[in-house]
Amino acid sequence: MSLRILHSIASVDPAGGGPIEGVRQLSAINQRYHHVEIVTLDPPDAPFLKKCPFPVHAMGPGVTGYGFSRRYLDWMRANVCNYDAVVVNGVWGFNALGTWMALRQKREVPYFVFTHGMLDPWFKHRYPLKHAKKWLYWPWGLYPVLRDAEAVVFTCERERLLARESFWLYDCNEVVIRYGTAGIPDPDTDYRSAFLAAHQALATTRNVLFLGRVHPKKGPDILIRAVAQMQQEGLWDTRTMRVVMAGPTGFAYADELKSLTEQLGVADSIYWTGMLQGAEKWGAFQSAEIFILPSHQENFGIAVAEALSARVPVLIAHPVNISPEIAADGAGLAEEDTVAGTVLMLKKWFYGFSAEDRRTMAEQARRTFLTRYTAEVAAKDMQRMIFLALAARRAAV
Repeated sequence: MSLRILHSIASVDPAGGGPIEGVRQLSAINQRYHHVEIVTLDPPDAPFLKKCPFPVHAMGPGVTGYGFSRRYLDWMRANVCNYDAVVVNGVWGFNALGTWMALRQKREVPYFVFTHGMLDPWFKHRYPLKHAKKWLYWPWGLYPVLRDAEAVVFTCERERLLARESFWLYDCNEVVIRYGTAGIPDPDTDYRSAFLAAHQALATTRNVLFLGRVHPKKGPDILIRAVAQMQQEGLWDTRTMRVVMAGPTGFAYADELKSLTEQLGVADSIYWTGMLQGAEKWGAFQSAEIFILPSHQENFGIAVAEALSARVPVLIAHPVNISPEIAADGAGLAEEDTVAGTVLMLKKWFYGFSAEDRRTMAEQARRTFLTRYTAEVAAKDMQRMIFLALAARRAAV
């Protein structure tokens, strides 16, 4: 049986990071067997829409920063019956509430909600004022969305348990399914030339790669401070070692980080590439010894799985929810999301391991990806979830 699946997401802009990348990866697999479309709050003339490989219905822009869109609501009410299931990605945009409003009168179409880590209690502690504002919205704008969903989907058990700690008014059908990514197109192809042609200074250095949104949640400031401490201890050679910061930088926080590198005297050790995509991104992975993510909160970490797919071991913080599996497999290291924890991982990698240890971990990285985090595994789990829900509905009639 072929399914008609509609993904709802606030934006398909690739600069948004994990959620849209996850949608793209899962949809690429699902489209082999099913029909997949996307509805979004993006402006219809947004340039990145042309690069999306799936049919996109752009209903924005909304009339507020929240993204309220009458067009979205009207379109969903008129068209949702053309689909077998709706998959809502993210919870704090109008696309989640708008889907619930549209489906209240069309209960024959089930919807599923991927929270993408947005209910992690880290946000409550890091941004208490924002959390207080969210409480004003939660009882009427999100609680019923989760309560009435066919399932609220988490990508690991740890994410599911943490979600319960953010708001005491919480009631939903929780489901845990595996998650993943397509990974490197061909692990035996050399993509480095595509990257090094634009970044020749990195051709002869030992590179530590940070790739993703340059956001406080992901701990880039911790990484910079860790490099500064390593440098002070004489363990970071500014001539031969680099941290490659790969991600969008055209905003105030990135400027703050660059100022921090100057203040700490490590500007020469931090190399900024901007956002990378395609062969250039895979070349960045292959040009790195390790991938690092000292994140304070990460429900999954698409970039972590991508690194593993390219045989790149990972140094990640414990709050990356898949860190226990990776550490147990020997595909990387995991420590606290602190400067001390990050320094400890860097010291182990550069000074605690032999060359043979590093090669062994690199091969294990690829094996861990293949057994745990492929897009095929994730897509099958999602398909199974939808089929079971539809079968249960038919049986109840």
